[in-house]
Amino acid sequence: MEIVTKTFIELSNSELYQIMRLRSEVFVVEQDCVYQDLDNKDQKALHVFGTKENEVVAYTRIFKPGDYFTNSSIGRVVVATDQRKYGYGKQIMKASLEVIKERFPNTTVEISAQTYLLKFYTELGFERTGEEYLEDGIPHVKMIKA
Repeated sequence: MEIVTKTFIELSNSELYQIMRLRSEVFVVEQDCVYQDLDNKDQKALHVFGTKENEVVAYTRIFKPGDYFTNSSIGRVVVATDQRKYGYGKQIMKASLEVIKERFPNTTVEISAQTYLLKFYTELGFERTGEEYLEDGIPHVKMIKA
């Protein structure tokens, strides 16, 4: 998997379409969650995505401190269903953490993690902070990585 980081304006039409399709396939269809994915925040985000044979198979979006949370943040973490067996989730998260380290050094990273992925994020160095809450009908917890 080749990983690329781009601003919104740098994304090609094809890349943007593939990213939106992947997010919709997983967050709306697979997770059966009706929510507004197009939230007018993508324009501020850095988009980190992995491609395989010219198809987007993994993705995250990153915000600098203050653009989403007080801290830097990573969200919309997604891997195509048929690609999850290759460890791309950890690869895209590690790449995203490196982007934050390079572009926003010495900042804490905050995520709103789906509760069932606590172990995944803990293995990446995140710590749970606070109680479980519902976000778009799905249980989440706030997690921090210093």
